[in-house]
Amino acid sequence: MAGLDKRVSTYEEALAGLTDGMIVLAGGFGLCGIPENLIAEIRRRGVKDLTVVSNNCGVDGFGLGVLLEDRQIRKMIASYVGENALFEQQLLNGELEVELTPQGTLAEKMRAGGAGIPAFYTATGYGTPVAEGKEVREIDGRHYILEHAIRGDFAIVKGWKADHFGNVMYRHTAQNFNPLAATAGKITVVEVEEIVEPGELEPSQIHTPGIYVDRIIQGSFEKRIEKRTLRD
Repeated sequence: MAGLDKRVSTYEEALAGLTDGMIVLAGGFGLCGIPENLIAEIRRRGVKDLTVVSNNCGVDGFGLGVLLEDRQIRKMIASYVGENALFEQQLLNGELEVELTPQGTLAEKMRAGGAGIPAFYTATGYGTPVAEGKEVREIDGRHYILEHAIRGDFAIVKGWKADHFGNVMYRHTAQNFNPLAATAGKITVVEVEEIVEPGELEPSQIHTPGIYVDRIIQGSFEKRIEKRTLRD
């Protein structure tokens, strides 16, 4: 994208340049704050052999789960995958490569990627299978493992409001992995519920500055509830 106006009018334009074998970072936690229309566009485009980095992989039939249905994901880097039966099936059948990563470590991998930090040491995972094959250092009597940052060819993000310049606000718990993913994509695409005129967003309330964002699109959202609990 050239210029300050980051708006695009179609999802096809929003994901222009996405091709087979790319790394895609996806915001969201469970079904909260997921870029559901951008995921649908990835499915429509039919790109294959993707490496997808996200906290989880949606559910059967929705979110990132639809990409599993069409065998578009080659490798999944995630921290929680327990709500998707198809994910389990593909993993056990050897159809899907999976790199399970502790949740905080996954968040820091994205944050570090966006900040230009190539790697970091963390105590999380030491002494477990997570640490296998990784460099270990002892610092002040405690063992740490070296984890490498993550950057993606594309980052797909769900925001609440944005202006033409790509400044983004998230609503409540949608601030989960979305701000982290937004900083770590070579091309960052944000779909939002509302695009406002420049100057309408309170500067102190902006979560992702437009410098990180390449494309903005306004969409409508189903916003499914992962598990509905009712009180008698």
